[in-house]
Amino acid sequence: MLRGAKAVAETLALFVVVFAVQLVAPLVGIGAGWFALALPLDARPWTVVTSVYAHASVDHLFANAVALLVVGLLVARRTSRVRFHSFFLVTGALSGVATVLLGAAIGGATAVLGASGAILALVGYLLAGNLATESLLGRVTLSRRAWAVVVAVLALGVVLATGGPGVALTAHVSGFVLGLVGGRLHVLRAG
Repeated sequence: MLRGAKAVAETLALFVVVFAVQLVAPLVGIGAGWFALALPLDARPWTVVTSVYAHASVDHLFANAVALLVVGLLVARRTSRVRFHSFFLVTGALSGVATVLLGAAIGGATAVLGASGAILALVGYLLAGNLATESLLGRVTLSRRAWAVVVAVLALGVVLATGGPGVALTAHVSGFVLGLVGGRLHVLRAG
């Protein structure tokens, strides 16, 4: 088995198990609110975790599974299972919280579910934490303002690449930025 493939397979298995529970939950009177993250956060605190692995449809699950396979295998081979799972959960949860808080701040009730924020964090990590980027960034000196512009342009690229109806763009952008920061700090570097 490829190095890191076990962590990705375990994450995919969590997607499938949570989705299966989502499908049978209505039969026992449990609705989508038991899986989706929404305000107030303390009303259903477990949704900080379940929302990362829950999906709105088979298409949503499939799209995130494919993206996880492509990006997750590249990141997971360079870290431990525990670090991979922790990074995935923490960045997914934080991007979900950012989404519901921003939604409330701009006047909309927001509920969010799906792994997109965590997957975009893996993309950001891959972009910022690889050797090619390291060697390039080692030669470039930019002010904080210039770095902010670079991150803003990259975030705009995420919006343009992943935007669409019903897409949690705040989760995508916040996950991506968390991944960029994690990549620069090498938080997944094992040993």
